[in-house]
Amino acid sequence: MKFQKKVLDNGLTVLFEKRDVDVTTVMLGVKYGSGYDSVEEKGMAHFIEHLCFKGTEKRNVKEVVDEVEKIGGELNAFTHEETTAYYVKLPSKHFGVAMDVIFDIFFNPIFPEEDVAREASVICEEIKMIKDNPMRHTLEEIKGNLYEEPFGYFGGGRAEVVRAMTREQLKGKHDKIYIPKNSVLCVVGNNNFEEVVSLAEKLSGENESRVKVELPEIVLKNVKNEEKRAGLEQANVTLGFHFPKAGNEGNYAAEIFSAILGHGMSSKLFSEVREKRGLVYGVKTDLDNGKNYGYMVIWAGTDPAKVEEVKKICLEEFGKMGNISQKELEEAKVQVVGNRKVESEGSSETAVNLIMEEIAGDAEEYYDYEKKINEVTLEDIKGLASKTEFASFSLGP
Repeated sequence: MKFQKKVLDNGLTVLFEKRDVDVTTVMLGVKYGSGYDSVEEKGMAHFIEHLCFKGTEKRNVKEVVDEVEKIGGELNAFTHEETTAYYVKLPSKHFGVAMDVIFDIFFNPIFPEEDVAREASVICEEIKMIKDNPMRHTLEEIKGNLYEEPFGYFGGGRAEVVRAMTREQLKGKHDKIYIPKNSVLCVVGNNNFEEVVSLAEKLSGENESRVKVELPEIVLKNVKNEEKRAGLEQANVTLGFHFPKAGNEGNYAAEIFSAILGHGMSSKLFSEVREKRGLVYGVKTDLDNGKNYGYMVIWAGTDPAKVEEVKKICLEEFGKMGNISQKELEEAKVQVVGNRKVESEGSSETAVNLIMEEIAGDAEEYYDYEKKINEVTLEDIKGLASKTEFASFSLGP
């Protein structure tokens, strides 16, 4: 593995990790995601992601996909709170195709008028799908109980807001924000850095001075509520805690904390709530953080009559994290470092992590992960375990 980084004259940041495996991921991300959407524009970042695939001056929507898939590649994108990223993963020898397609849909989409209304309907179906999935809905609602709007609301937006968005609004937002100085290219694969830089310079064009988008104020809260819905037999329960942000030293302690408490069948929650008491089939923790926010969620699926008991046990186990031993801490360090190494086998997973690290501060921090994890102390874990403020949400019959 060899990592290189360069900021081009037009402001585009280029990250590159050399690998011997002949598979390459080309990922291009903009420093703008659903967390940047105002109340009036909630869902716009996600909507733009969809529309970037609908054709450019050079390619129609079918040609965009065919050009990648017919050489064995895959093409996709995702909208995060602080970035929207597009990527192609394919055999390394076709690297040039990946670059040409990704840069084209990223910088030059045309947003056909007929696709705007049609894609709004597609997104509204996606919103319904998530609401109809009890677990997904519960995890979205707990975020809303931890943060005020607009940050706390589902990134896909509300159906009525999405349907009201016009091509002029969407294209105008894209053209203002999707510029080289606000973007990060990451290439992971068996290629040449000089070629990566040369193509990036050719395809990204000149820097243009436009107004920089600002992240709306993120306001914390801790709300506890529940929702009842007909047709359900199981209750989905969540507890949410404000945790350290990415780029913050405490973030590494948060990863260890979450792993010990709720990752896998060896975790404290799985052992106590499922194995010892048989109260759930599934129980876990999720840690979500970015440069400007951080939170951890405990989720469990249980019998509606057992909701309060499950919440009580989960909170007790959270507090008991302040009493873990040095041996448990050291074992957890091995676990999370091992998880990162297994995850990093995939070039696309590594590209995501490098872009996220760059947005949080500096991509090279990615390669200090094991060192930072090993620096976490029992006092760091105790500090997190001492938190008493939390949000909760449950969905049941």
